[in-house]
Amino acid sequence: MAEDIKLVKSTENDHAVKNPEDYEQPEKLYEQLIATIKKYHPSTDLEVIKKAYDIAYNAHKDQKRRSGEPYIIHPVSVAIILAELELDKESIVAGILHDTVEDTILTLDEITDMFGAEVALLVDGVTKLTQLSYSKDKVEIQAENLRKMFLAMAKDIRVILIKLSDRLHNLRTLEYQTTAKQYEKARETMDIYAPIANRLGISKIKIELEDLSLKYLEPEKYAEIVECRNMKMDGGGRIKGLVDEVDALIKEAGIQAEVYGRMKHAFSIYKKMINQNKTFDQIYDLFAVRIVVDSVKDCYASLGAIHEKYKPIQGRFKDYIAMPKANMYQSLHTTLISHDGQPFEIQIRTYEMHKTAEYGIAAHWKYKENKAGKNTSEKEEAKLSWLRQILEWQREMSDNKEFMSLLKNDLDLFSDEVYCFTPTGDVKNLPKGSTPIDFAYSIHSAVGNKMVGAKVNGKLVNIDYIIQNGDRIEVITSQNSKGPSRDWLSIVKSTQAKSKINQWFKTELKEDNIIKGRELIEKYCKSKSIVLSDIVKPEYLEKILAKYSFKDWDSALAAVGHGSLKEGQIINRLVEEYDKKNKTKVTDEEILENVSENKEKKLAIIPKGGIVVKGIHDISVRYSKCCNPVPGDEIVGFVTRGRGVSIHRTDCINIINISELDRVRLIEAEWQGGSNAVKGEKFLAEITVYAENRTGLLGDISKVFTERDIDLQSLNSRISKQGVATISMSFLIGGVSELNKIIASLKQIDNIIDIER
Repeated sequence: MAEDIKLVKSTENDHAVKNPEDYEQPEKLYEQLIATIKKYHPSTDLEVIKKAYDIAYNAHKDQKRRSGEPYIIHPVSVAIILAELELDKESIVAGILHDTVEDTILTLDEITDMFGAEVALLVDGVTKLTQLSYSKDKVEIQAENLRKMFLAMAKDIRVILIKLSDRLHNLRTLEYQTTAKQYEKARETMDIYAPIANRLGISKIKIELEDLSLKYLEPEKYAEIVECRNMKMDGGGRIKGLVDEVDALIKEAGIQAEVYGRMKHAFSIYKKMINQNKTFDQIYDLFAVRIVVDSVKDCYASLGAIHEKYKPIQGRFKDYIAMPKANMYQSLHTTLISHDGQPFEIQIRTYEMHKTAEYGIAAHWKYKENKAGKNTSEKEEAKLSWLRQILEWQREMSDNKEFMSLLKNDLDLFSDEVYCFTPTGDVKNLPKGSTPIDFAYSIHSAVGNKMVGAKVNGKLVNIDYIIQNGDRIEVITSQNSKGPSRDWLSIVKSTQAKSKINQWFKTELKEDNIIKGRELIEKYCKSKSIVLSDIVKPEYLEKILAKYSFKDWDSALAAVGHGSLKEGQIINRLVEEYDKKNKTKVTDEEILENVSENKEKKLAIIPKGGIVVKGIHDISVRYSKCCNPVPGDEIVGFVTRGRGVSIHRTDCINIINISELDRVRLIEAEWQGGSNAVKGEKFLAEITVYAENRTGLLGDISKVFTERDIDLQSLNSRISKQGVATISMSFLIGGVSELNKIIASLKQIDNIIDIER
């Protein structure tokens, strides 16, 4: 993959390469792969695996890894990880071939011909993920990468399983990369790959990804934790004694079970120390005893036997069997006090639950003779519903920052969930911080739209009540309800609820929005002396509707009424289209005849701002305050009665709407020297910013001007009932290029909708 350097010619690195005698032999690794596959599917035909290995071996034969080893070692090792997850034959073949399209002369068409469309789809998906770039400092790029990952998962989630296996092997051999590369890949893994492995429930991969990442992100802390953990656990001696004790207790209760112990992995200890501000000596649950039984009944029977023998710690019992985690994890967790006074955790689960905990969604594609993994049951399909929800939401979002916010806050990819109950006892899981409104919309749109109140655990609560784990929620509805309030958008936590509320306003109030939009547009035209009937014609509307993706004029009016589009945006563009087809051609002779008796056709420089006016000299020039032109703008002069020439921008609304009689008073003008008329001179510019109102918005806007050492001359702000802020401001600048940079910076601020001059 991209983490490895192909055809290494030097060892310019922080770490030396391996000695040839220390190389892993590809043939030995291939034998290990075959042996691993035969453990879970002894009767399979391995011809296609051998064929894939031979082709990959020849394709990569001239390539080396950073360690100096033959490159083929990497894809075979990835295939071994996939086999350890007990995946199907197509996944393993794709794992062997996953780098061939990107790094060799082998093409996707050739893979399709040799191994079929299914394998080619998997290889192509992994190749595309490999080409993604990541930067922790660039939120938009990171969000876009995650977006593409989820799209790849939608086509076939095995693509991600192969990519996770690839990343795991690269982390295992990260010691041969530079220190900078080690940190970069470890950070990327911790930010993206480990959370995805966790969300898919694949603890086998997730735990190792986290520990290896910590090893390179915090090497000293990692080494210290591992050393202290091993010392405290007496090299595993304490765990063995406790496991033997619990095993005897379970057998005495007549329950068939497999009992073993495990130490808490390094990153889990590190996270607890950081999040809870504890020292290592204050971490007591360093190990756990796991009991694996045949049935759910045996799980609870084992729990009873354990609680008779050991004293449980209050508040430390969790039943993930009755309420599974979002990633399908099920188990009983209880924390007890051992006979020597040390706390320890016991996890009790069935063999099926254990497979799900270890393999997560990978169990979906385990190699089965009847290919049942390809035809999922309704229960298995439900396990993937969260993924489809992500895809549905992300298609509605054009803003990458909004999508990143969704991932971090609403989907719990990086945060916790809260569990609550319906009145009938069904479990609902929602993003942490959700309210009864989120709960109502998670049931159905109609329930949320008709909601007038809520009860939690039998008591009336405010609609902004924060749901706690275990709450029983009852939604109170009324047919007389007028629908959701816009205030709800600032209360709800889940994107599902926000989407449904916004949808209600767009559909249910469409007629009202059309009327309101028409009123706003008519008012705007009246204030600008624009004849609406002249510009609202099919030939002009066609381009405007296409630009904003409206199906008809009513949809455009509804958007203006809803507040998602400003009336000025629509009208000004219509005026531009009208002007293109109705522009009056006036000759220089006509202009000169009407503005001056001076018939000399020459350019006269007017000192004001270094403006050049055609055919006129020795006359006063002033800038029009209606449009405030600055150097770089296209300008035109207007000969006034007794006040000289006023300079306007060519897109000034007063120039666009000038009467036919007055058009002969227009005269050509331009800036001397282009966009920088007079060095050091400043010009007044005015802009209007439209944004969704939020705390700190004005501070963020002011910061843009402060950083450029520009003084604001004036600032005026007003907020509409829809929560849209209209901020008008004026300031002094040198020219249009400087203005464009300011506008570009302002557009980067969150919640900005549009900026107009």
